[in-house]
Amino acid sequence: MSNFWTILFHTYVSKIKTKSFIITTLISLLFIVALSNITNIIDMFGGEEENQQVAVIDESNSILAPLQEITKTLNESIELENYSDSEEKGKSAVESGDYEGLLVISMDANNLPVATYYSMDIADSSVATDLTTSIQTVKSQLAANQLSLNSEQLAKLNEPVSFERIALEQNAKTEEELSQARGLVYVLLFLIYFAVILYAGMIATEVATEKSSRVMEILISSVSPIQHMFAKILGIGLLSLTQLGVLMVVGYYSLTSNKDLSSLGGTFGFSDVSVSTIIYAVLFFILGYFLYATLAALLGSLVSRIEDVNQMITPMTFLIVAGFMIAVFGLSTPDTTFVTITSYIPFFTPMLMFMRVGMLNLPMWEPILGIAVLVLSIIILAVFGARVYKGGVLMYGKSNSYKDIKKALQLTKKD
Repeated sequence: MSNFWTILFHTYVSKIKTKSFIITTLISLLFIVALSNITNIIDMFGGEEENQQVAVIDESNSILAPLQEITKTLNESIELENYSDSEEKGKSAVESGDYEGLLVISMDANNLPVATYYSMDIADSSVATDLTTSIQTVKSQLAANQLSLNSEQLAKLNEPVSFERIALEQNAKTEEELSQARGLVYVLLFLIYFAVILYAGMIATEVATEKSSRVMEILISSVSPIQHMFAKILGIGLLSLTQLGVLMVVGYYSLTSNKDLSSLGGTFGFSDVSVSTIIYAVLFFILGYFLYATLAALLGSLVSRIEDVNQMITPMTFLIVAGFMIAVFGLSTPDTTFVTITSYIPFFTPMLMFMRVGMLNLPMWEPILGIAVLVLSIIILAVFGARVYKGGVLMYGKSNSYKDIKKALQLTKKD
């Protein structure tokens, strides 16, 4: 048993000291800090926002003044300038860079404004969007005057309809709670997805590396392949918890210390996280990791070259991606039959069941059943994987086919 712990801690310590791990962690930390201070970075490099001058040809001679007033309240950086020359000269002025764009306003048959906006390209739609909103406001005012509506009547006409959703199910989440839960679940789904896909692949690569360097032959002479497999899984697991812990602490501190982004904590539901949600997040993260880590160790033991690892674990990657995509789809419809059924498929359970637990008020037996399905699947996969691993680590040569599982089992029987 001492050899088991030796391999476990050796895997953890050797990996945590590697340049790739340190550089990846530092880059991730820099990315988190930069993202949480993105507004300050933009202000630092961007300086003061430049005014955007737009030439306006007002064929009605009555729209420009109210349009300037409304646009100024909407976006102070947009300056509307009366342009007295022809439309063709206005286009030339835009092409020469004198103006951001040219706005031509005329009246239709109902004496309401219609507009055409000319700019060098339509990729930047911010100015056009603000101008559209301003003209729409002017049009509403003119239409109200034609219908003899006063300001109060116009306000009532534009007032949004009152629409309240009430759930009849007992203890169902409110709309506000559901919005917060959706943001939290979305963030945690990303965490589970990237952690599983990253560290499971690391296990397969680690096993293949030791085989290709013939280190494996020395290791299995002092420790059984089964102990070696689980030592690798737990060692990489500790590594993942270390890295994720550092990233989460720095991310939380950066988020809460920035005044501009501190309100996002409430938006994503971080300010009012229930204990049960945290427990389920940890449980499904750990179980999902062990499920895919065991599968990755099994597949990694079948290859002798590092170059073959990606090809061997591609189907496993597709399973992770499929589970994540279904979970993202389920964020808007978490109670559909398709999502419910697939949440009990072991390779999808870590993400889908957690998504359902976070979004819905499920009876206790459903998440417990999902956890039981995962535990049973891990045990079955571990027993089978240990047998394949025991023979697979002894196989060398070109090996990138799933038919090699049979060869590995045969070598295990002979041992």
